[in-house]
Amino acid sequence: MNLTLRSTDHDGARRIAMLSACIALVLGCGRSSDTTPQKVVTSDGKSLTRVTAQLNWHPEAEHGGLYQAAADKAFESAGFEVEIVPGGVGTPIASELVLGRSQFAITNADDVVLYREQGADVVAVLSSMQNHPRCIIARSDSGVKTFEDLAGKTFQCGGGRAYLTFLENLGLLKDVTQVPYHNSIASLVSDPNVVIQGYSFAEPLLARQQGVEVNLLMVSDLGWNPYASVLVTTGDLIREKPDMVRQFVAATRIGWQSYMTDPSLGNQMILAANKEGMTAEALEFGSKELRALSLPDGQTLESVGTMEAERWETLVRQMVEMKLVSEANVKASECFTTQFLE
Repeated sequence: MNLTLRSTDHDGARRIAMLSACIALVLGCGRSSDTTPQKVVTSDGKSLTRVTAQLNWHPEAEHGGLYQAAADKAFESAGFEVEIVPGGVGTPIASELVLGRSQFAITNADDVVLYREQGADVVAVLSSMQNHPRCIIARSDSGVKTFEDLAGKTFQCGGGRAYLTFLENLGLLKDVTQVPYHNSIASLVSDPNVVIQGYSFAEPLLARQQGVEVNLLMVSDLGWNPYASVLVTTGDLIREKPDMVRQFVAATRIGWQSYMTDPSLGNQMILAANKEGMTAEALEFGSKELRALSLPDGQTLESVGTMEAERWETLVRQMVEMKLVSEANVKASECFTTQFLE
């Protein structure tokens, strides 16, 4: 199966340093001269607001709500013409937003905290996943059933991610050999002593397709559970065009609710947009697994997108304790808003 795996750690240990330098450069240069969303008139005479939504990775199930909203005309009905821009390794989410090249983007909650630490006024307005899909994947015959069983194993991962610091602070990686992850499950398939990073709705399918059953160690079970695939925008846009943000959030939420019900339209668009070897089978697997992450504990479709202050406060406190951000620079209440979800 020729499916390129995500670089969920966006180029490893250099990531945070590159992020800091990039955002500092953007803020130093100021915003671009024209960041106002443009009006366009369609062939049938409809006046739409053209906006851009930047993805943090190649189009996959984790972006399904955006593609579904585009495919079933929820965006158009809300008055938008939306360009969804695929991401990749090192996609500069904060820079795209601050410069106004994108009005909205998809990222993860811990990245929002890092962006704000560096001075970028990025704000989460909707979360598609309540539970984070981050996991460590081990072969079922490896003897790894708990995080404590990782001792003595080789862990393929990208450095510079907050969850690794979290695991290290718990002492769970003390006797684990960390080596770079090269976006492939090949070493896991061939060697039971190798475990790899992953997302629960992606890499496990690839392993099983190659005849290898796997165990998943969900990092969220340990208490590291940032909201995942959050829709973000800038504080400036919220203040200057709150009605536009409200309408876009509402349409995106409708897209996610529709994707959770029947993802077929969104998956067709994702297949067309993803040039990295995505398959219909992988999308079907991903969308099913994603539903459980988005609607845990019997939550209903109406709850899609919701966020709680307590979760953000916990995340910021954890990142302060891990010395990844400063309490003086990041306030949980400024990382998100639910005003457009009501």
